[in-house]
Amino acid sequence: MTMANAPRLLAVVTMAAICLLGLPDHAVGYKRPGPRGPVFVRRMHESDPDFPEQVHISLVGTDKIRVSWITAGTAPSTVHYGTSPGSYNGSARGRSSTYEYLVYYSGLIHDVVIGPLKPNTVYYYQCGSYSGQEFSFKTPPSSLPVKFAVVGDLGQTEWTTSTLKHIAGSDYDVLLLPGDLSYADFYQPSWDSFGRLIQPLASQRPWMVTQGNHEIEKIPLLHPTPFTAYNARWHMPYELSGSDSNLYYSFDVAGGVHVIMLGSYADFDPTSDQYRWLRSDLAKVDRGRTPWLVVIIHAPWYNTNTAHQGEKESVDMKADMEGLLYEARVDVVFAGHVHAYERFDRVYNERANPCGPIHITIGDGGNREGLAKDYITPKPKISLFREASFGHGQLDVVNASHARWNWHRNDDDESVTADSIWITSLSANPHCG
Repeated sequence: MTMANAPRLLAVVTMAAICLLGLPDHAVGYKRPGPRGPVFVRRMHESDPDFPEQVHISLVGTDKIRVSWITAGTAPSTVHYGTSPGSYNGSARGRSSTYEYLVYYSGLIHDVVIGPLKPNTVYYYQCGSYSGQEFSFKTPPSSLPVKFAVVGDLGQTEWTTSTLKHIAGSDYDVLLLPGDLSYADFYQPSWDSFGRLIQPLASQRPWMVTQGNHEIEKIPLLHPTPFTAYNARWHMPYELSGSDSNLYYSFDVAGGVHVIMLGSYADFDPTSDQYRWLRSDLAKVDRGRTPWLVVIIHAPWYNTNTAHQGEKESVDMKADMEGLLYEARVDVVFAGHVHAYERFDRVYNERANPCGPIHITIGDGGNREGLAKDYITPKPKISLFREASFGHGQLDVVNASHARWNWHRNDDDESVTADSIWITSLSANPHCG
């Protein structure tokens, strides 16, 4: 087989796998409307194997940044950086890796950690040996306030590009993505397209992600290892939080927010490594010093949409872990998976509870499968706002006690604030001590 025939063979094998096994999204019970057209971003500078593409950054501790990118050739895994354009007084070396998936061979995936860095500072950087392109990013602040962009089930459609445009104008510090990134679904070139699509944003601000069902990409016999592309392309700082898996981890931002990224598709029962890690991680949080606790999952624990009802990743994970989050007084839980927006009251064990977390479903980034428009009626009292529209959210943590949540609907390509509330941290509520 020649390399020229590899993409065609990959497409044939991929479609055969999909037909035999079905996509990993098994939602039934509602009819998705037709989405906007797909977007596929092709590689630039094909004649230059050292050209860096799919550049994205992520947090590593409180003063370091991981820079990740891909090249077609064997370029060095080095980053040169500094606080002035074109002037780099810092440099770091990292590592590189590749992966195979059926007949697909990835480019060289570079992973370099730079720092220590100053907070709330713009840095300029170049990747590898290619001097023709300069990137920049801003580090998060060391203290509150801090602003998060939150978007799930992003995909690669014209709705996605609209959502990304709105996020770009929000001046956020860190982006949180609760799973379902590229919607490659076995077809690995779509991962490359996704990396190119998000590069203008993901190279400028840290993107912190967790996995969804569309990242599993497991094919019995043909490719039995799950999360191959996700783990290779999106190395999150799980090691620093004592986790043994890239599928779940935690990190701190701005000295006041502890974010926990859970794995809906990793083992989560009380005998699992993830459960033991979560219990240990929550026990380490000092709410006097870190007043905000935010949790990210993919499959929502609370959901009044007809889509994705009864799935074990929602029902069983909630049964196993909800008590841990309640006892720790988690403030907000963000989820994706359901392609719509929904905000709940503070809840615990299916009932309104002033000391429980607010659950928010935000799986409406722009996926190719369309929106989940059918809701259970009548609306349960614990569901305070629900709407099947594409969009994204912004969590502005103002101080130790108050944060502002806004959900922005993509209405005719304009960012419209459709839902907005003030949230008081449970650490500031004397009745929830």
